[in-house]
Amino acid sequence: RRPADTEIDWKAYMQEVEGFANGTLDYTQLKGDTGPLVYPAGFVYIFLGLYHATGRGSDIRLAQYIFAGLYLLNLLLVFRIYCRTNKVPPYVFFFMCCASYRIHSIFVLRLFNDPVAMAILFLAINLFLEERWSWGCLLFSLAVSVKMNILLFAPGLLFLLLQRFGLLGCIPKLCICALLQVLLGLPFLLVNPVGYLTRSFDLGRQFQFKWTVNWRFLPEEVFQNRVFHAALLLAHLAGLGLFALHRWHSSKENILTLLKDPAKRKPASPRLTVNNILAWIVFILFSSNFLGVCCSRSLHYQFYVWYFHTLPYLLWCTPTTKLAHMPKVLLLGVIELCWNTYPSTVCSSLSLHICHGLILLQLWYGTAPTAVSHTPPSSKKPTAMSKKAQ
Repeated sequence: RRPADTEIDWKAYMQEVEGFANGTLDYTQLKGDTGPLVYPAGFVYIFLGLYHATGRGSDIRLAQYIFAGLYLLNLLLVFRIYCRTNKVPPYVFFFMCCASYRIHSIFVLRLFNDPVAMAILFLAINLFLEERWSWGCLLFSLAVSVKMNILLFAPGLLFLLLQRFGLLGCIPKLCICALLQVLLGLPFLLVNPVGYLTRSFDLGRQFQFKWTVNWRFLPEEVFQNRVFHAALLLAHLAGLGLFALHRWHSSKENILTLLKDPAKRKPASPRLTVNNILAWIVFILFSSNFLGVCCSRSLHYQFYVWYFHTLPYLLWCTPTTKLAHMPKVLLLGVIELCWNTYPSTVCSSLSLHICHGLILLQLWYGTAPTAVSHTPPSSKKPTAMSKKAQ
């Protein structure tokens, strides 16, 4: 039997897109039982399709089957990223498939929009790994239009675009991202541009303390304090700056060289294998997102999908001895336990921060800046290393 609260968010989504189906183009008038619509236009189009496919949202079982298919597709995309980078031991895939009740609930039971955005994002990353940057940027922007948490990957993507194309070369890619946002939001922008922008890209929205997973140990007045929010933003920006300067970028070159035409830069020495270049791309994107998650003003239970499938990579992308595998698996288990504690407690939220802190320390001390050539890989498939290189 379906739990009584399964329908809450799904019904709200259907109510929000039903207004658009009936011809309402003023974004401030689109709302459901849980409040006004607060997602960009891509969400409206995708869930409008689900609205019609499921008989105006009435066939929830069919919607769950669709999301089950989305879950399998998401796993396929994630596995492909991991296989291309060759960093994570095979047994870890079992934990991603079978060891998270919360992720299964977010995808198949509760039908949140977060999995839709993340699946599109992982497809975009696969395209980046194939050197299809324009198509990847298009899908990245589409993912942002479903839910704005995808913007946590944006600093890493900007760094990669500058590294790959230089300042002038990355401008067309950024224009692709911006143009898609304008096209998707155009029907609403023509009617009430201020209403659309303030509702769909509201970065100052307050979260309810009762749903927070990561800040339960704080008093509610501190949790809602704007000074606390500003401090988290500063910590996020500082973390991004430190990683960009000392972990994403080669220490032998000034970071301002990213603005130059790649053809005018000094070639990287020694030259990296295709596997290492792909692993470097994924590391920058995943660590960019993880820094944002660590400094988030609040994490709700459905937000677990924002970084669940990136955790194994972040844990195993650093050199690992045989004895270190078990602590990493244990760390995944503690994080899973924290996200499955409902309602969250002082102990669970503190434990989550400790786990995040340990991962950040590992990323900082276990990785070193890598000199990556601007030249694209000559082959899209990982090349086997010679016995001497191994």
